[in-house]
Amino acid sequence: MTMGVDPRQLADDDLFRELRSLHDTRTDTLLHGSDDALEHHTSRTRELEGEYLHRFPDRHIDAGRLRSGARARNG
Repeated sequence: MTMGVDPRQLADDDLFRELRSLHDTRTDTLLHGSDDALEHHTSRTRELEGEYLHRFPDRHIDAGRLRSGARARNG
């Protein structure tokens, strides 16, 4: 169920803006939002992140964000 503009209809810049906005508000929604607000937030995040992954399947993966990179940092 899409609430808001269908992610497939968003230009790349708008998709990035929407993702940033959701990530900026996640903690407040988790700590202070109703159950419905949290579910909507989670659902919308899933939609937008899914669209991002669909558009950018070959996105840059930072080696430091992988398990091997974490192991190297921690010795």
